[in-house]
Amino acid sequence: MALSDSSRNALLPGYLYAAPAAGASPFAAAGGGVGGRAFAAPSAAVAGGPAVWARAPSEPGRRIEMYTPAFYAACTAGGIASCGLTHMTVTPLDLVKCNMQIDPAKYKSISSGFGVLLKEQGPKGFFRGWVPTLLGYSAQGACKFGFYEFFKKYYSDIAGPEYAAKYKTLIYLAGSASAEVIADIALCPMEAVKVRVQTQPGFARGLSDGLPKFVKSEGYAGLYKGIVPLWGRQIPYTMMKFASFEMVVEMIYKYAIPAPKSECSKNLQLGVSFAGGYIAGVFCAIVSHPADNLVSFLNNAKGATVGDAVKKIGLVGLFTRGLPLRIVMIGTLTGAQWGIYDAFKVMVGLPTTGGVAPTPAATKA
Repeated sequence: MALSDSSRNALLPGYLYAAPAAGASPFAAAGGGVGGRAFAAPSAAVAGGPAVWARAPSEPGRRIEMYTPAFYAACTAGGIASCGLTHMTVTPLDLVKCNMQIDPAKYKSISSGFGVLLKEQGPKGFFRGWVPTLLGYSAQGACKFGFYEFFKKYYSDIAGPEYAAKYKTLIYLAGSASAEVIADIALCPMEAVKVRVQTQPGFARGLSDGLPKFVKSEGYAGLYKGIVPLWGRQIPYTMMKFASFEMVVEMIYKYAIPAPKSECSKNLQLGVSFAGGYIAGVFCAIVSHPADNLVSFLNNAKGATVGDAVKKIGLVGLFTRGLPLRIVMIGTLTGAQWGIYDAFKVMVGLPTTGGVAPTPAATKA
């Protein structure tokens, strides 16, 4: 049965059946062609109705506009990919680090720690706790990167273009701290289970049996027993991670690369993101290491307090125990995270992070 014009049009996207206005050039109606090349209009008599105007397959799609819901959604997805995958990949290093913090007499060094784990648990033991690691840090990454972009824009708008440019480092610090408060609420339950699974042999095989055992032993409130030390570890870490990254990347483009960022290839820009992330990661590890020792201790010892941790580990131990391994782990981790995050942004048509002078508020005009 033949379709009427209105029925046929309802089945097609609007831009495919919109006819040019009377007296208008067919090339103008088609947007001047593709890539500056015009094309001829099809005959309306062939279809027995309005002329059909189809876009060429090579025509670029719509880009994501900055600071729209789609932009923040893309940043959130990039944060999931960057944090979840990288933390899961370095699970063996994290496992040795946590055990060195909890039982330094047994796990005396990095090499001996791997040897002990291999002897007692076999190769599979190196990835014990990978599921809560993946889930916890994916949730954290989503909130960390997504809310950082939101708060950076929000605080820049409050400050105004002039003050946002003048005090940009303070905006980076405030935006990252605000984002991390939310991110750690998402991370804390999985972090608690992960540490218990990794540092108490025989407690559980992983998340599926470890979470019920933890809740039965500590209650649901116990999942957040380490939230304050976690904030103490992660908030300074994230403030250093984002602010130092932004500054390092800006300095690389200013002093090490002769061409402006806009003229650099995407591969070079991603290389700068990884380098800036690695340098930032070294600073992050040093700043947040004492709190990292506290988190590991509190999540491993039932009913323990911060005072117990300081007494057991010692003040110097809080700053030094497991630090070399954590510098290697966090440096690599942070560099990879920024590389993956910016690669995802490039993939969806967004610019890489950092390295340009205009603030979000200034670009709004």
